Amino acid sequence: MNTNITAFVSLISISAVLNLFLAIYVVKKKSYYRSIATTFSMYIGSITIYCLAAAFGLLSTSIEQLKLWTTIQYIGIAFAPILGLFFVMQYLGRKVNRKRYLIFLVIPIITLLLVATNDLHHLYYRVYEAHPYLGLPYIQLEIGIGYVIHGIYTFSCMLAGLYVILANWKETSATYRPQLVALIIGQLIPMVAAFIYLLVGTAPGIDPVPMVLWISSLLYLWAMNNSKMFTVIPIAKDTIFQSMNDGVLVLDESYRLIEFNKAGQQMFPGLTKDMLGVNFYNLWRDLYDEVFPCTLDQSPLTKEIHVDQHGTIYQMRTSCLGVSKQHNGIVMLFTDITEMKKLQFQLEHIAYYDELTQVLNRRAFFQHCLSEFLQAKETGTPYTAILMDIDHFKRINDFYGHDIGDVVLQEVVQACKQQIGNNALFARYGGEEFVVAVRADAAEAFTLAEQMRQTLEHHAVPIDNTNLLVTFSIGIAQATGDEAETLRQLLKRADTALYEAKNNGRNQVRIEGENAKSLHLY
Repeated sequence: MNTNITAFVSLISISAVLNLFLAIYVVKKKSYYRSIATTFSMYIGSITIYCLAAAFGLLSTSIEQLKLWTTIQYIGIAFAPILGLFFVMQYLGRKVNRKRYLIFLVIPIITLLLVATNDLHHLYYRVYEAHPYLGLPYIQLEIGIGYVIHGIYTFSCMLAGLYVILANWKETSATYRPQLVALIIGQLIPMVAAFIYLLVGTAPGIDPVPMVLWISSLLYLWAMNNSKMFTVIPIAKDTIFQSMNDGVLVLDESYRLIEFNKAGQQMFPGLTKDMLGVNFYNLWRDLYDEVFPCTLDQSPLTKEIHVDQHGTIYQMRTSCLGVSKQHNGIVMLFTDITEMKKLQFQLEHIAYYDELTQVLNRRAFFQHCLSEFLQAKETGTPYTAILMDIDHFKRINDFYGHDIGDVVLQEVVQACKQQIGNNALFARYGGEEFVVAVRADAAEAFTLAEQMRQTLEHHAVPIDNTNLLVTFSIGIAQATGDEAETLRQLLKRADTALYEAKNNGRNQVRIEGENAKSLHLY
């Protein structure tokens, strides 16, 4: 063996050993490096096969041995470029589905088959024989169409990998750029060596690529140990940013839009990359033709944002970029809470409103009325409770049935609503009994109660082929203003007046402590 071949074998063996060590190292640390370790170890494993077979090929003593080792080389060299591209894409957060993955492997598989069966068709090498003057392991080659296709495919994969890396350079923080430098050099080294082999030329039939791959291995080992390559990949930030369910908008110190994620674009359909650099207030006005409802200089803040144009409700949270009091920009997080708000409204409605009549129920009445009652007591404002009971409602249920009874309750509520203003609380107190609480004295409350009584008295409820007349008995009590008086005591006095009205003939209004103001026998 001459000196040159010995040097070639030594360099290739170094590449093979370093790549083998790197593949074993990553496999052993698989749980540490997560899912990317599998792709990387396959990539490095294919390079290892390529280098080992190249070294044994240079030691061949017959053309048959050399052809065998060349075929084994292509188990690695045919798949290494595409596995390298898959590794780079996965490293930088680009997804490749399984179907597309298999399609990309078609050409490497065909290449391997063409090399293994080349003596039958000579589509890969038109001539592959020992060099007539130098002898083995130097060979004389004439390439075929298969070699050209594989060469184009190989360089396309390496160029694509390099492009993807460079495209992510600006998005990668300075902390993680050494990782990208290692990847860039790792992609360039075999490309440059291959160009030298094809264009400049080397010793006949001697491939220089496996002689320099040890440099890429050392770079990867350095990157893994010094810049935490694989454990914290530079695209992780962007992957998390883009996969968030919350819409994220990033503004600079002048409130200009500088970044947004996919969820943000989905939440605000008119948002495009063309709007980067636009002042956020102007951007919001352009999107929704309305003024943004708060000022961002109050950050951090949390606020509900109602977009009337779409009927959408967002919870917006903002936080400042920068440290201490220095303002370097704002991050805005938008969560679509429209459905949650609808559900919340439905639950509140069920909890606080009577299902049949759709007015406040007893519990909701007490919650709302208590605060008004205490406020009226503090301010000395007159406050009056009106209790109303449908006369002979049990007879209606017994004679016509409960379905008709429900219709009567609904008609009564509609008749009362026509007289009750927005300043009064109106609720179903229980069964056929209703309550009104109003900020007024007993005399004003009497006028309201009498209007409701008369409206109901003249409001016939259509039942089948007849009209049913319904009346009210009503009791009124005004708060005394005594600090010790409670809301329940007030309602109890109104209830006493109600029973007086019922006991004195019904269809009348009675103020607690006074004679009946109105008497209409039913």
